[in-house]
Amino acid sequence: MKNFVKALVVASVLSACSATSTTATSPTLNVQDLTAASIAEGVSKGSLSSEAVVAAYLARIDALDHKTQSIIALNPNALQEARQLDAEARQGKLRGPLHGVPVLVKDNIETKELPATAGSLALANNDTKRDAPIIAGLREQGAIILGKTNLSEWANFRSNGSISGWSGIGGQTRNPHSLDRTACGSSSGSGAAVAAQYAPMAIGTETNGSIMCPSAMNGVVGFKPTVGMLSRTHVVPISSTQDTAGPMTRTVRDAALMLNAMSRADNADPATVQAGAKRPDFVAALDKDIKGMRIGVLRWAQGNREAITSAFNDAVKVLEAQGAELVDINEFQPMEGIGGAETLLLQTEFKHTLNEYLADAAPTVKYRTLEDLIEFNNNSDRELALFDQSLFTASQETKGIDSQEYKDAFALLMEATREKGIDALLKKHNVDVIVMPSRPAAFLIDAVYGDSYPGGSVGAGWMPAIAGYPIMTVPMGSEKGLPIGFGIMGTAWDDATVLRVGYAYEQASHKILTPTFAESAFELSQTKDGLKRLNK
Repeated sequence: MKNFVKALVVASVLSACSATSTTATSPTLNVQDLTAASIAEGVSKGSLSSEAVVAAYLARIDALDHKTQSIIALNPNALQEARQLDAEARQGKLRGPLHGVPVLVKDNIETKELPATAGSLALANNDTKRDAPIIAGLREQGAIILGKTNLSEWANFRSNGSISGWSGIGGQTRNPHSLDRTACGSSSGSGAAVAAQYAPMAIGTETNGSIMCPSAMNGVVGFKPTVGMLSRTHVVPISSTQDTAGPMTRTVRDAALMLNAMSRADNADPATVQAGAKRPDFVAALDKDIKGMRIGVLRWAQGNREAITSAFNDAVKVLEAQGAELVDINEFQPMEGIGGAETLLLQTEFKHTLNEYLADAAPTVKYRTLEDLIEFNNNSDRELALFDQSLFTASQETKGIDSQEYKDAFALLMEATREKGIDALLKKHNVDVIVMPSRPAAFLIDAVYGDSYPGGSVGAGWMPAIAGYPIMTVPMGSEKGLPIGFGIMGTAWDDATVLRVGYAYEQASHKILTPTFAESAFELSQTKDGLKRLNK
C-alpha cells in the first residue's frame, strides 16, 4: 500500500509540473528551512503556492525517504487540496494561520483519507473515514494532511525488548543525522520526517517519552502538553492517565501554531473539559522577555556526558543572559515504587482503553480485543520476527481499572510526580519552570538486543509524563554531530510559561542542526575532525 500511494502521488506531482513551468507547481522549490509560519505567510501574500510547497515536499520524500523510512502512507488528495486552498487564498479567503501548510500525522491518529494502523498488520484496514478532533482542528485552520508517519509499533507498548522505530507495516525508521542510529520512539517517523524536512510540522503522541525522545534525538522541537489540553478521541490509546498528542516542528512558533489549532474541548474526552479557561493562546505566549523569571536547573538530571554537560551549561547561561535568575536543584529523592506502579497502571489502562478503541474501529477490522491481537501476533511471522509481545500478554492478565491494586498505583503515581514531585520542586525552590537536558544522543539500532541507553541517566521527562504535566524540548547542540535537546517542564496547565521559556532560548541560541543522512556517526564532521586529531 505504501509504495502504491507514493507512486500515485509522485505521478500527480509530475503531471502538475508538466502542465506549467511556473514555480507554482515546481517540485524543485527549495523546502529546506521553510517553516509553517513562512509557508502560511507566503501563501497568504501570493509569493508561494501551497501546491508548489506540497509538490516539493512530496518530491523530497520520494528522493530521500528510502533512507529514513519515516513515511507509512501519503494522502493522494494532498495536491488537490493544495490547489483548492491556493484558489481560496487568491480570493482573500484564508481559513486560518495554517492555510496551505502540509502536516504529517503519526499513524495511530485517525484521518479520513488513510487507515490508522498503529504500525500493526492487524489494523492495516482500520480505515474509519473520520478525523480525530485534533486533525479536524488543523484542517479548520487550513492545514493539509500530507501523510502518515511510521512509529514504534503500538506506540512502543508491545514488548519490553522492542526496537524503537520498527513496525510491522512501516519497517525500521532511521535517524536522518546518522542512518545507523535510532530515531527513538514511539513518534519515530514524525521526528525523523521533520528533521529530514519532509514537512514543516508533524503530530506525535506520548505516554512516557514518545514525543520528547524522538524530538531530542532527531534535533527538532517537541511539545507534550498538559493531559487534557488536546483531545485523545480517535487516537489508538495506551493510557487514559498519560496519553496526549503534541506538535513536533523545526521552530517553537510552529509548535504554538499547531497547539492553537489542535487545542479544544471535546465532550468525548472528559480530560479536555477540565482545561476550560486554562487553555491559552499559545502564539500570544511567544514572548522573548524572560527577565526576572526564576528557572530551576535540574543538576542531578544532567548525567555525566561531558558534551551534554557543556551544552547544558551553555544553554542555561543563555537564559541567564536574557535576564532569568537561575536556581540550582542538586538533589531529589523520588518516592519508592514508582516504576512498578507505572507498569501496573499502564498495563491495566492499556487493556481497558484498547478494547474500547477496537470495539469502535473500522468495520473492516477483524480483531476486536487485546486477546484477539495476541492471537493474531502468535500467527504472524512478520510481527514477532524481531521481538515478542510481553507487554500485551502482561496487560491481558491485569485485574481491571476497578481493582484496588490499580487504584493504589494511580494514587502513588500522582502523589509522587505531582505534589511530591514537580509541584514540590517548583514550590521549594520558588521557580517558574525547571530545565534539564532532554536525552543523550541517539544510540545504535540493534535488531538483536533491542533498545539500549548507553548515554546513561539524563533528563527527568518521566515526571511530567506520569503527572500529565507539560514538557518541551528545543535543540541544544550536539555530541559528535548527533543532536541533543534542552528540556523545560512546568506545572499543570502552565503550558504557556513552558513554551515562553523554550521560545526565549530558541531565539537566543539557534541550535537546530541540518541532517546529512550520513551512513554512520563516523561520517559526521565532528567525529571526522576528532579522528583526524587522534591520527596526527
